[in-house]
Amino acid sequence: MTVYLVGAGPGDPGLITVRGLELVRSCDALVYDRLVSPELVAESPPDAIRIGRERLGQAEINELLVRLGRRGLEVVRLKGGDPFVFGRGGEEALAMAAAGVPFEIVPGVSSLSAVPASAGIPITHRGFSSQVTVVSGHDELELDFAALARAPGTLVLFMGLASLAGIADGLIHAGRPAATPAAVIASGTTADQRIVVARLADIAAAAGSIDPPALIVVGDVVALAGRLAAHEPVGAAAA
Repeated sequence: MTVYLVGAGPGDPGLITVRGLELVRSCDALVYDRLVSPELVAESPPDAIRIGRERLGQAEINELLVRLGRRGLEVVRLKGGDPFVFGRGGEEALAMAAAGVPFEIVPGVSSLSAVPASAGIPITHRGFSSQVTVVSGHDELELDFAALARAPGTLVLFMGLASLAGIADGLIHAGRPAATPAAVIASGTTADQRIVVARLADIAAAAGSIDPPALIVVGDVVALAGRLAAHEPVGAAAA
């Protein structure tokens, strides 16, 4: 018996790792997040137990994984992105360790770099940014805006869409220039991807029609979006 904490990648089902897909296809039980694509859930065996976690709290998830593991099942806990990047994978791993249930971490492609890349934004780029600061924007009251405004390079904020206006104001009041390029990327790497680019002062208003999940990128690298976004090869015929 083993509980595998598997990263499903940033959204596109093709971006799960080979190891992760192999485990999904051979598991006895699959516990998956809301943002995991239905195509990946469908890859699990027809007789596998499938449990969506949408209505379960974190403590309930921990208990469920322990219970399934103790039944001698091969369990895949399928999480969006990477389990250890704002995925609470550490909490679930600690629960397995405390219960004596064998577990394995299977890293995934994180939204941190993959989602900006899908929008033509490299989070590091020579001459633009050699540092990345990663932040949870879930509660703007907990953010140290003075430190974030001083941080050089690129800011990447997870779970900050609902607080975007306050985050932008906080950064500007703390000294980040209002003209700093910013982007909001929703449903990144999927067919539903939407991208909004504006000055930091204007990004909240520009992204008013965007729905989560979304990633926020602030920094000079955003200015590269229009030049590096995916495009048809030279000479390709229009469909």
